[in-house]
Amino acid sequence: MQVSEYDYELPEGLIAQMPVEKRDNSRMMVLDRNTKTLKHHHFYDIVDLIDENSILVLNDTKVLPARLYGTKSTGARIEVFLLEEKEKTIWSCLIKPSKRVKPDTIIKISEKLQVRAIKRLEEDGEWLVEMLCNGEITNILHEVGNIPLPPYIQRKIQTEEIKNFDMNRYQTVYAQKEGSVAAPTAGLHFTKEILKKLNKRNIEIAYVTLNVGLGTFRPVKCTRIEDHKMHSETFEINAQTADMINKAKANGKKVVAVGTTTVRTLETAFKQFGCIKECKSSSELFIYPPYKFNITDELITNFHLPKSTLLMLVSAFAGKDFIFEAYEEAIKEKYRFFSYGDCMYIK
Repeated sequence: MQVSEYDYELPEGLIAQMPVEKRDNSRMMVLDRNTKTLKHHHFYDIVDLIDENSILVLNDTKVLPARLYGTKSTGARIEVFLLEEKEKTIWSCLIKPSKRVKPDTIIKISEKLQVRAIKRLEEDGEWLVEMLCNGEITNILHEVGNIPLPPYIQRKIQTEEIKNFDMNRYQTVYAQKEGSVAAPTAGLHFTKEILKKLNKRNIEIAYVTLNVGLGTFRPVKCTRIEDHKMHSETFEINAQTADMINKAKANGKKVVAVGTTTVRTLETAFKQFGCIKECKSSSELFIYPPYKFNITDELITNFHLPKSTLLMLVSAFAGKDFIFEAYEEAIKEKYRFFSYGDCMYIK
């Protein structure tokens, strides 16, 4: 299967640069896989659209201020984009421009933090680095780091006000466990009020944690889909969530996954254990057509980039032709795309 089959043209003006003022005012396209029909709603309608016989599963990961800007001793400016803590003080990261860095290069981020390059891991700029800091690294990152917005969100003016805005809005209202370098964006539409209303309808809500990393947003560079390898991402499922999901499946309830990261967590766990178990593990699962979903019955997800692994996943879930029909309709109706954009609910 060719990656080019998952390309589409998107007018640049439909790439959302800012979120809507109120999270749940985003538009939501509802896709019915059985009847192959599309309907237009707003996200706040989700309270009435989800079947009572459902369990909602969300990814409660929290985004780190993982983008750092520093200088070498020569004065050359370097960007360090942290990906994952490998061990105490040792992280994998992306460095730009990577050519200007050699092993043992010191990049000064602030008076409290320097980054020492250890070795290059990949040709496209991935490095292993040592964090040389005076104090707790998480606290320092919150002082000097920047929220790692995707490159298609362009912020020409990085005022403190804008930084604080993104620190709040590029984070779900239920984020708990810090460790991601990108938001699980389908969850950005939820408000605390929406979650309370779902609770009142007795819809169960469970949480998993997948730390979003390079695996989710790395572009597919090969020609054939089958040749792409996903970068490993860590995930965690607690005992309560495992019990809730297994009981839901046994009782014929629908599992509604919020976001592709939740889907990959649930489907990976099933592949590893044959059910959902309490675990700390990692996922390299690449979902593309055809794929048999074992846990996920319904999906809430944003509109994804052309030729991305996320677009391939939703195409596996709803059918490629139906997804591309929906995207064509979304462009025609001027839906807002990508991280800060609108969403779809696939039933």
